[in-house]
Amino acid sequence: YFLLHETASLVRDAGTNTDPVGCCARIREVCPCPPRGLLASLVTKVTMAAVLFGVVWSITEKECLPGGSLFGLVVLFLSAMVGGKLVALIRLPTLPPFPPLLGMLLAGVLLRNVPVVTDAVFVEPRWSAALRNVALAVILTRAGLGLDASALKKLKAVCVRVAVGPCTVEASTVAVASHFLMGLPWIWGFILGFVLGAVSPAVVVPSMLHLQKEGYGVEQGVPTLLMAAGSFDDILAITGFTTCVGVAFATGSTWYNVLRGVLEVAGGIALGVILGFFIRFFPSKDQDLVATRSFLLLGLSVFSVFASGVAGFPGSGGLCALVLSFLAGLGWGGSKAPVEDVVGRTWDVFQPLLFGLIGTEITISSLNPLTVGLGMAALSIALTVRVLFTFIVVLFAGFSFKEKIFIALAWVPKATVQAAIGSTALDMARKRQNAEFEGYGMDVLTVAVLSILVTAPVGALLIGLTGPRLLRRPKDPEWRTSRPEGKPATHSPPLQGHLPRTLLPKTPDFSVQWL
Repeated sequence: YFLLHETASLVRDAGTNTDPVGCCARIREVCPCPPRGLLASLVTKVTMAAVLFGVVWSITEKECLPGGSLFGLVVLFLSAMVGGKLVALIRLPTLPPFPPLLGMLLAGVLLRNVPVVTDAVFVEPRWSAALRNVALAVILTRAGLGLDASALKKLKAVCVRVAVGPCTVEASTVAVASHFLMGLPWIWGFILGFVLGAVSPAVVVPSMLHLQKEGYGVEQGVPTLLMAAGSFDDILAITGFTTCVGVAFATGSTWYNVLRGVLEVAGGIALGVILGFFIRFFPSKDQDLVATRSFLLLGLSVFSVFASGVAGFPGSGGLCALVLSFLAGLGWGGSKAPVEDVVGRTWDVFQPLLFGLIGTEITISSLNPLTVGLGMAALSIALTVRVLFTFIVVLFAGFSFKEKIFIALAWVPKATVQAAIGSTALDMARKRQNAEFEGYGMDVLTVAVLSILVTAPVGALLIGLTGPRLLRRPKDPEWRTSRPEGKPATHSPPLQGHLPRTLLPKTPDFSVQWL
């Protein structure tokens, strides 16, 4: 019946329809002349890419061809993006997604260690170091903007202990372990210690938001505590790292180096205060605030990181970027949100470059198995001490035994800060052509990469697996309908007055506030 109906319809239309029938009509529909829709968009984008390549090639010539730095950067960026997307697709039931940064890092390692690809994908070391420093400046800017002044005022003892204690103890433990196991000098041991001492908000914050959405630990304030303390933990680690780097590369007596380190910290803070107050008032409110503020904030942060190295005070640049962005955001108040969006989009560009470039620094064939083994031993010792000490600092905070175990395990992941500062000491050693310091810097970078590869996925799994088992849900069956999705409950009292409910911004997208 269907075939007869279609045949009759075709015969009936044959005398009245003069348009082509069959495949020709469909071809004209899919490929109209002139092109429209998806086809036109595709042709336009391909043409734009070709024109851009032609212009850049006509200026740089060999740099755009295989083996050139521009070609290498483009391939590295695209590979890191693809690697991040692939890792993000790995989803396990009831678990938060794996951090995309793992795929970005592995993409860089792969490009570095595949023989045929390595020859074609090459990035000049100076370009690589410069881009990593720019990424560091962007990270520090996000950190400063993400700090909440009200949280700084209202932090109670438990949050201060969780933010400061484990980081300091782990840094000291790594310094001792690396000195005796790996033979690093004490100051380089502390450099490695502060590199490893930072927890990763890129792993912790999404995992906490996932648990918070399901109601786990909300009444006790566990996700709130960990998300708030994470930023301050990272600030402490970066501050300690920049101070130790300044001391390590200074020349002169021990007391002079210590004094120089203190002066670098004071100078970085002072300059950050001056610049922070400057961009609070300039541009004035009658100008294009978002574009101008974003340009000045990012420009001054990048300039402070690079200029401090040129001036011979490398430890002060990072602190200056932190302080100026914090004070600027404090002065802008609620109007800083659009600037944060711009900085966040800038980070979306530099994140694949940062992790990809860090991965390209690792040549598997040249790694010393002894260094890897001893580095893993030092990392294992440090993580054990960190977990135990974190458990101790929350002993009298009013949490249950299971909640204390969860808080200790959730303080394990490492990722973004390690990638941002892990290669800084190596870059400085290469710049000064100090072979001994280059060896120490490579050891620091190797252990930093190992810490990312090991603790980022393991930490995400630990949080996802232990959270539903160790944390409690609200007893009120209506808890989901009594609050906006993703926000902590407000109908229950704070935990013994230790943790204020206003510790975090009211918006549920706290993860965009930082890394």
